[in-house]
Amino acid sequence: MAKKTKKQQEALKLVDNTKLYEVNEAVELVKKASTANFDETVEVAFRLGVDPKKADQQIRGAVVLPHGTGKTRKVLVFAKGDKAKEAEAAGADYVGDQDLINKINQGWFDFDVVVATPDMMAEVGKLGRVLGPKGLMPNPKTGTVTFEVEKAVQEIKAGKVEYRVDKQSNIHVPIGKVSFDQEKLVENFKAIADTVVKAKPQASKGVYIRNVAVASTMGPGVKVDSSAFTK
Repeated sequence: MAKKTKKQQEALKLVDNTKLYEVNEAVELVKKASTANFDETVEVAFRLGVDPKKADQQIRGAVVLPHGTGKTRKVLVFAKGDKAKEAEAAGADYVGDQDLINKINQGWFDFDVVVATPDMMAEVGKLGRVLGPKGLMPNPKTGTVTFEVEKAVQEIKAGKVEYRVDKQSNIHVPIGKVSFDQEKLVENFKAIADTVVKAKPQASKGVYIRNVAVASTMGPGVKVDSSAFTK
C-alpha cells in the first residue's frame, strides 16, 4: 500500500494545481499520472453557474461519445410484441415486461441502463422507488423512454452517456479509459463539453462554466482552460 502511495505522490508532482491546462495537455497529464494497476476510467467534471433547485435550471440529457467509454453496458428493455423483438434484434441484453418487473422487485439489478416504450411506463413507473435511487429510471430527456427501441439500444451500446447536474451544480461524465489514444479521449471530451455548453439554461446568469477538470479513477484532477470552448 505504501508503494502505491509513493506512486500517487509522484503523480501529484506532475500536475500544477494553480494552472489551467489546454485540453490536449490536460488529457496527456491524466494518462501520465495514472498509477493504478487496472485500466482506469477517465472522467470530466464541470462546475456550473446554475441553481439546480430551480426547475428551469436543471440540466439533463445524453450524448453518444464518438469513441464510446470503453465499457459495454448491459441494456434492459421493457417492451411487448414487435417492439420486444426489435429490442432483441438490436442487441438488448434483457427484454420483457411483467416478468422483469417482478424480478427487479425481488432485488435483481444485473443491468446498467433501462429503456422502456411509453406504453410500458404505467407499470415501469411503479419501480421508481427502486430504480430511481440507482439512477436507472427511464426518462424521455435521455432518450430511454421511446418507441425507437432499436436506435436507443444501438446508441447505448455505441457509447451513449447520460449527464445530469447534481445538487452541488456539478456534472460528472466518463469519457473513456486511460488506455485510449489521447486523440480519442480529447474528441470524447469535446463532444460532452459542446453538449454541456449548448445545454445552458436561459435562466442561468453570470458565468455558466465555472471550472472544468479531468481525472482518472485514482489519479489527481487536472484543471482545464474552458475559454477555448465557452466562447
